[in-house]
Amino acid sequence: MSGSTERPFRFERVEWADPRAAVLRARMDVEMTARYAGPSNPELDDAVTEALRIDPADILATVLVIDGDDTPIAHAALRIHDGDWEVKRVIVADDQRGRGVGRALMNELERIARAAGVPRLILQTGSKQPDAVALYEKIGYTPIPIYEPYIEAIPHSFCFEKLLA
Repeated sequence: MSGSTERPFRFERVEWADPRAAVLRARMDVEMTARYAGPSNPELDDAVTEALRIDPADILATVLVIDGDDTPIAHAALRIHDGDWEVKRVIVADDQRGRGVGRALMNELERIARAAGVPRLILQTGSKQPDAVALYEKIGYTPIPIYEPYIEAIPHSFCFEKLLA
């Protein structure tokens, strides 16, 4: 596009353990802890931690968005979960929000899933993430009932699916 001031970005598939991916996930942990902070309940905290735990062996794809200056600016992963492909750990760096990175990243995850013949993607987000909910709804995700392991551990979850076929 001629005259555009938008900086280019690209996608890079990496291993779950990639240090750049780990840094972005750590940033997400800090942000989510701040959003959901409340009185501590060790039993509930343990249940939430377990529900959100990701076994790297279940990861099917980890995708970074890399800015034009080679800075990783976003992250998402796909994992196998009870036969479904679940979108996990979607994070866009604070200073990169509003430029379409999240939408592009979700489109890339859908492209990967479609190429593998996956009929739908599912995801879980929370009540204190209205920005995420708005994005998912805008790009065609529809609400579904809360699914395990979130039912008891995170009852304020919002769960969605997108049919890819």
